[in-house]
Amino acid sequence: MRPERAFYDLQVRFAHTAARLAERPLAAALLDCTNLYVRFGAGRAFDRMHPLWAAYIDGLDEHASVAQQCEWTWRYLQRCPTHLAAPEVILTVGCFSYAQEPHGEVRLHFNAQAGNNGMSALDSRQLAARQGELRTLIGQLRGRLHESGRASDDVLVHGTSWLYNVPAYRRIFPVAYLASARPVSRLRALSLWGQFLDRNGCVRNDAAAMLLARIDRASAFTDLLSCFPLQALAVQASVGVFADRKRT
Repeated sequence: MRPERAFYDLQVRFAHTAARLAERPLAAALLDCTNLYVRFGAGRAFDRMHPLWAAYIDGLDEHASVAQQCEWTWRYLQRCPTHLAAPEVILTVGCFSYAQEPHGEVRLHFNAQAGNNGMSALDSRQLAARQGELRTLIGQLRGRLHESGRASDDVLVHGTSWLYNVPAYRRIFPVAYLASARPVSRLRALSLWGQFLDRNGCVRNDAAAMLLARIDRASAFTDLLSCFPLQALAVQASVGVFADRKRT
């Protein structure tokens, strides 16, 4: 999925408010309060000296209008390796995939664009399919862990997304996994910014308008995270919880 321009415009506008309220340079707010660094394909180290980021900031006129800065951001994006923004994954089954965390645990990812015959991936008629994909993914994960000699059922599965607020998404998962949910501050991550995109990469205008209206009324930088319609939630449970599929 390649998000439309309005998604990047929204983040530049948000960064302007963040810079003003935090009394910081716009370049710092763009790095710390948007998903642009990742979208450019620069990885997730958020190194301001990375060539892709440094070139973007070098070409950004901080004295230009917001509209001109949005235009520069969009033009710059066209020459970036944006395909590198996708997370590195080990295995994909339907809409679900997982990546290996450095400490040996795993992180779950969801791609709503996977083939659903034109239907939303979270349509109630797709529930059995999504649960089956997740069950298959966990089964293959357990097999790989067993082959490596690890006690597979004790390994933790992590997830972070605004989607864990959505009933149609929550119903796919074990209750014990959802019960661990806690809000996290992820101003740099798609796990927060993704709520403004539909499955075709178009901006959800109502959600975007709500964010802009709220930040316009914000009086402190610390108020900005609460301006998002939904928060990113972090969840976790052992592989064994998924394998058992208990929902009590």
